[in-house]
Amino acid sequence: MQCPAEEPQILADFKSFPTVDLQRIRQEVPHRFSNRGGLIHYAIINNQVYRRTLGKYTDFKMFSDEMLLSLTRKVRVPDVEFFINVGDWPLETRRADAAPVLSWCGSTETRDIVLPTYEVTHSTLEAMRGVTNDLLSVQGNTGPPWANKTEQAFFRGRDSREERLQLVSLSKRNPDLLDAGITGWFFFRDREKQVGKAPLVGFFDFFKYKYQVNVDGTVAAYRFPYLMLGNSLVLKQDSQYYEHFYSYLKAGTHYIPVKRNLSDLLEKIKWAKENNAEAQEMARVGQAAARELLQPSRLYCYYYRVLHMYSERQTGQPAQHADMELVSQPDDHTAACTCERKSHKEEKNMKNEL
Repeated sequence: MQCPAEEPQILADFKSFPTVDLQRIRQEVPHRFSNRGGLIHYAIINNQVYRRTLGKYTDFKMFSDEMLLSLTRKVRVPDVEFFINVGDWPLETRRADAAPVLSWCGSTETRDIVLPTYEVTHSTLEAMRGVTNDLLSVQGNTGPPWANKTEQAFFRGRDSREERLQLVSLSKRNPDLLDAGITGWFFFRDREKQVGKAPLVGFFDFFKYKYQVNVDGTVAAYRFPYLMLGNSLVLKQDSQYYEHFYSYLKAGTHYIPVKRNLSDLLEKIKWAKENNAEAQEMARVGQAAARELLQPSRLYCYYYRVLHMYSERQTGQPAQHADMELVSQPDDHTAACTCERKSHKEEKNMKNEL
C-alpha cells in the first residue's frame, strides 16, 4: 500500500496539539461533549479495538468500529487512546487549551482533527469487499458524454439549509439555467407548501446535467466527493465546513466557487455555458483529483496516519478501561447478515438526501 508523502490536513490539524495528555482528556472530553450527541471513547491495545459509548446518538459508531477493525486487520496500529465524535457538527472551539477530538467534519471555527466522513468511510469499506458501490459506482455511471449533457445546473436534496430553498426560487425564475428541487422536508416544514416538493431522482441521473450545485446541508454536504467524481462541473458554495481532502482542491481549478449567499450563482452558470471548453476541462481536472484523493488505499493511509501521529503525541499509557468492551473482528465463516438489503435503486436515491 503506497501512501503519499504527507497529508496537509493531518499536519494542519495536529500542529496545535504538540502533546495529548491522556489523563486530562479522559476526564475533560466526556464532561464537556457527551451531552452534544454522540461520542465514542476508543482504545487500541495490541491491535485490539476497545470502546465505550457516550451520549444519546451513537448508532454511527458502526462506521468507526468497522473502519478501525478493518485497519487493524491490515496493519499494526500503535497503542493509542482517543475520542471520535460521531455527530455531524465538529465540537471543539478554537480555545487555547483545546482537546483533540476526532470528527468527520471540520470548520474554520473549530479545532477537531478531521477524519474521512462516515459516507466516504462506508464507501471505502464496501469497495474493499468487492462490492461496486458509491464512490466506485459513480465513476462507472457518470452519464452521457459532456457534449450530450443537458446544459443546466442541477440540484436535488432535502431542506437542511436556507440556501437550498433559495436555489428553488432561483430555479423557478431561471429554468433555462437551473433545475433545483427539495425532495424531503424536515427543517422548514412551514415552507413546503410555498416551495413545493420535488420527486426523488436517482443519483446517477444527476450526471445527465453539465453542472452540479453543491450547497451545505447541516454541515458540509457529504455528497461533494461523489459530485466531484462525476464528469460534470461542480459549483461549490463557499463554506466554513470542510472534509478531510478539501485542502488539496483549488477553487477555479477543480470547481467553480460560489458565494455563500448564492448571489453570483447565475453569473457562474452563465460563464460555464459561454466558456464550454474551459468548463469541460475544469470538470475533467476536478474528477481526476477526486479519483486520486478518494481511492481506498489512500483512505486507509489517512486513518493510519491520524492514529500514528496521535500516538506520538500522547503522554500517559493507553488503557482498556473497565467500562470498555472489546469490538470483535467479524467471523466471516459463521456470521449471518440480519440486515434488510436495500435495492440498487434505493441505494442510488439515498445520495439525493445528503
